[in-house]
Order: sequence, then structure tokens, then C-alpha cells
Amino acid sequence: MDSELIDRFPLGAAVTVADLEGDPHPHLARLRAREPVSWLPALDGWLVTARRPALAVMRDAATFTVDDPRFSTARLLGPSMLSLDGRAHARHREPFARPFRPARTRERFTAFVEAEAGRLTAALAPAGAAELRGELAGPLAVAVVAEALGLRGADAATIRSWYEAFVEAVSAITAGGEPDPRADEAYAKLRAAVQEAAAEPGTTSLLAEATHQEEGLTGAEVVANAAVLMFGGIDTTEGMIANAVLHLLAHPAELDLVRADPALLPAAIEESLRLEPSASVVDRYATRDVELEGAPIRKGDLVRVSLAGANRDPAAFPDPDRYDVRRANAAEHLAFAHGPHFCFGAHLARLETRAVLEALLDRLPGLRLAPGPVPRPRGLVFRKPETLNVRWNVHPGAGTGPAGM
Repeated sequence: MDSELIDRFPLGAAVTVADLEGDPHPHLARLRAREPVSWLPALDGWLVTARRPALAVMRDAATFTVDDPRFSTARLLGPSMLSLDGRAHARHREPFARPFRPARTRERFTAFVEAEAGRLTAALAPAGAAELRGELAGPLAVAVVAEALGLRGADAATIRSWYEAFVEAVSAITAGGEPDPRADEAYAKLRAAVQEAAAEPGTTSLLAEATHQEEGLTGAEVVANAAVLMFGGIDTTEGMIANAVLHLLAHPAELDLVRADPALLPAAIEESLRLEPSASVVDRYATRDVELEGAPIRKGDLVRVSLAGANRDPAAFPDPDRYDVRRANAAEHLAFAHGPHFCFGAHLARLETRAVLEALLDRLPGLRLAPGPVPRPRGLVFRKPETLNVRWNVHPGAGTGPAGM
């Protein structure tokens, strides 16, 4: 069967994991144009790169499920909202999703996020240079997750070490390898911290709220879902922030538009999400034999949806490789997935990214990329620049108010 698929899908057969980790977009474009659902031996599965079939897969949980023992987070954490479908998925998801609805997100997190983004940026300001992924995007994402989950007994470095172990393990599984044992150690430490936070008297954390909801999640289920929230809330948000800053600074004309009209900032964030989603793929498994865009998918096959590919489909986004803060339909991207597994943390991630960009443009005059090659996002699953070095002008009284915008 594999040899037949290789003959039928020669472009997919030629794509390597390294191609997808580095700059996947030329490869995704070729696949999208000629093999929009293609068999990739490198993944031992199908890769969907066009928007229409991507939507079809994510909308149809009965045919394309996450509920499979091979699913990466299920192998690491056990059952959670990320690896269940149907009623079980709703039971796990709803207690955590409620606090992240738009109005509650704004009410609960706006003041904290804006204050933390401002504090971190102000601490950087005197230096005139920084590596923003490690010194701003990551610390903010960690602080917000710790605040949301009530993990006050663990410091930021500890929390970061946990999620980095999870990220490395998921990436290893996605690439066909085995997770590092450090992931099990990190999970054991997270379990203890979650149990402590959920049991703290008088706490208003999401963990305590989820523990006492009518869905009646067990302690193990609360821990697994907390790990999912940490995983998404830190790594993908860090990447989203870093990518958004990179896109603006790497396109000075677009940055000038935003400086001249700050109302364009939300659109700039959406366009960054479209151009380079920080979580670039989602995995599903076929529950039955099905044909998708002519591809003969068999029951049990891995069907990997390339959000990065679908987001650059020229059928939906003309001139798709261009970063355009005035793109009218940028918000139609699929960076937060689609269907029953749409990311309910999207509103909070947007809030964090906007707070960072506002703080940077307000407080750091002349903000620009450091000299040297322009950084590029990398990663098979989670895509962001390895480092994001920037500089700005330092002189008395600069960057302390709205005039810096």
C-alpha cells in the first residue's frame, strides 16, 4: 500500500521532517497546489495543506478523531480535553472553558496582563537591547498561566522547565520518536503543584473552580487538563507574541502604518497569526475509510492538518505570503484550529500579544531588529524564532508614554 501511495503522491514522498521544521512554506505551497491531501512517508500519515479539506477534517470529529492512543498528549498525560471527542470531550473541556469566554477573560485578566507586560518592558527599557522571546514573551506567558491556575507555590523558572519538557516530548512523538523521560518527572511535579493549588482554601483559581464543577472531574483529570492549559498557554502564546513582534519589525512599512494608526494593531496580530501560526499542525485519526480530495484515507490513518498550509491558501488569501496589516479577511485564519477543538484560550492569547505590542511601541522608541540576519520561525509543531534580538533608542524621558507609539 505504501509503495502505491508513494507513486500516487510523489511530492509528499519527497518532503522530509527537516523540510517541515525549517521553512515549510514552499513545500506546503507545492503540496497545496497539486496534492492538497498528500501521503508523507516521513510522517507515516496524510498531510492536509488546503483550507477546504482542513476545515472538513476539523469539523468532523466523528470521522477524524483525536481519541486515539497514538495522540501525542494522550501518551504523555492520559485522557484530557485535547485527546477526547464527543461527550467525554465536553465534560473535560467545559469546566476550564467557561472562565475564558470573552467577557470573563477581559474582566479577569486585562489588568493583570497589562500590568505585567508593562512591568517587564519597563525593566528592559534602560538597556537599549534585549532578546524578547526569552526576556518578555516567555516570562509574560508563564506569569499569566501561573496566575490563572493559581500555581503560586512554583516559581517561573520551575514552571518553564515543566512546559519545556512537555514541548520537547510532544515534538519528539510528532517526529516519530520517543519522549524524553524528563517529561514524566515534570508531570509528577506538576501534579503535586496542581493538587496543592486546587486544595488551597479560599482560592479563586481555575483549578479550584474546575475541581468543584458539576462535571465532577477526578483529581487526575484536573491535573491532565491543567497540563494541557499550561502547554498551550505558555508555549503557543510565547510563540504568538514572538512571531507578532518579528513580523512587525521585519516589515517597516507595515510597522509605520500601525504607528500612525494604532487601531490597526489587532489586525496586525491576526495577520501574524495567519502568516505563521505558533502551533502549525493538529493531528486527527480516521475512524473509517473515507475519501478526502481524492485521497484514499483508511481507518486508523493519521491525518495531520497543516494550519500553516491552510492559512496561506490563495483561494482564501490572495498574495498569501505577504504580511499585510490591512488584509480584510486576516481574522479568517485557522491558527486556533476549528470545530469542537477550537482553542478557547484565543481571547487571552490575543490580550497578551496586544499588551506586549502596546508596551513595546509605547516605551521603546526606535524599536528595531538587531543587526544581522532576520530571525525566522522554526519548528515542526511549534513555530517561533529561536531568538528575537532587538534594539531601541535610549535617552532621558524617552518611551515613557503614548507619544512613543
